[in-house]
This record gives sequence, structure tokens and C-alpha cells, in this order.
Amino acid sequence: MSTEIINRVANSKLVTFDLEDYYPIGNRVLFDIKDWLLEGFVLKEISFREQAKEHDWNQYQDSYVALTCSTDAIIPAWAYMLLATYLQPFAKKVVTGDLEILDTILYTEIIQNLDITNLTGKPVIIKGCSNKPVPKNAYLLLIERLQPVAKSLLYGEACSSVPLFKQKQS
Repeated sequence: MSTEIINRVANSKLVTFDLEDYYPIGNRVLFDIKDWLLEGFVLKEISFREQAKEHDWNQYQDSYVALTCSTDAIIPAWAYMLLATYLQPFAKKVVTGDLEILDTILYTEIIQNLDITNLTGKPVIIKGCSNKPVPKNAYLLLIERLQPVAKSLLYGEACSSVPLFKQKQS
């Protein structure tokens, strides 16, 4: 007696959602201003403005830029704003913080603008493993967006998923 092997995953209504598919393509740059500070700690406005004016901003064309200071210097808000005015014609996005904050902000914008109507009432598995640096906050933002519409939410792979949420039956 021969029994046919049935792929229940392929036949299910389970929808796989992979955040990696939405990863914004582009160079990411961590721009550390510590080298523009006196001894890495003191911002002198005149020399800071001069360095900004003389810097080659073309190198950030189509890049995502995170402005940071890796020392404990107190940096006034206007300094980051000034750098943003120079970066604006070239960079795709400029933020203050590290590269994880940059990617979190990029994913926030992407997730907020997703059309999720096709996921209404469906079981959704959020793919867990990725080769690209998807920030952890992106998964939380996605849950926040999908939970009101999805029938259920799981995490991982179809063959070994972790249940996260299931709509209550009315």
C-alpha cells in the first residue's frame, strides 16, 4: 500500500512575509563628527562650519547617512542640522544615530506605507532568518501593523514556526 506524500505547507493558506524583501538598496554611511571637534570633544563653530564647507559631499550620492559622534561630546542640534543641509542634495536619507537607527527609520517608513489588504483574514508567517541587517524593531513595527488584520501571526519558517497571535473567534 502506497501513500502519497502531501505538502501541507504548499497547500495551506499560510502567507510568508519576508522583511528582507523590503530592504532598501543603497550604501549606508556612519558619519562620525568626532574628527571635526577640537580634541574630539569641543565643537568650535567657525572651524566646524569651515570643515563642512570644504568637505566633499558628492561621495554620499544616493547613500543613507547616519550622523553620530562616538565621543561623549555634547553636540548642539544645529551642528547635525547644518550637516544635513549639505547632505540633502546627495543622500537618500539622513538621520542622527547609528546604522541600526538608520535602518529602523527606513523600515518604519516602508512598513507604514505597505499595502496589507491582501493579508486580511489570512494566517501570516513572518520569516525570521535574513542575510541583510533587518533591525529587530522592524519586526515589532510589522506586528503592530499586521495584528489588526491577520487571522494569525507566526514567526520563523513554515516547517518550524512559533505562534505569536491568533484572532479570537466571534
